[in-house]
Amino acid sequence: MSYIWPLVLIVVSNSIYHICAKSLPAKADPFAALTITYFIGTVFSAALYFLLNRGSAGLVQEWKSLNWTPYVLGFIVVAIEAGNVYAYRAGWSVNTLPVVQSACVAVLLLVLGFLLYHEAITPSKLIGLACCVVGLYFLNK
Repeated sequence: MSYIWPLVLIVVSNSIYHICAKSLPAKADPFAALTITYFIGTVFSAALYFLLNRGSAGLVQEWKSLNWTPYVLGFIVVAIEAGNVYAYRAGWSVNTLPVVQSACVAVLLLVLGFLLYHEAITPSKLIGLACCVVGLYFLNK
């Protein structure tokens, strides 16, 4: 169960995310909307931290133990959000954009996983990669 529930959380959350990104009013500035998004995200993250980490060293101590990744993730998450909003405004459909971007990310991460983390590229992964490329072709036909 501990292997499945995170995937379910990602799938459900990502589906709702794309509906929200597609439904943002056309006249709304995406970055103004993101300030609200991240304010809510900050409050929610802090609440979850304090709810789930009773007796821990404390939030400031946790921050001191972090490396560069949350800082870079802050920029990257804004880029992902803005990219999705602008893609939907450019005419992408909600039943195509997530599939195309996921396939492209899968292809890129297969290579990056090999180069950065020495993860194996197996024949079955190459077949999966080929399926992604073929799927992209048919999605854009």
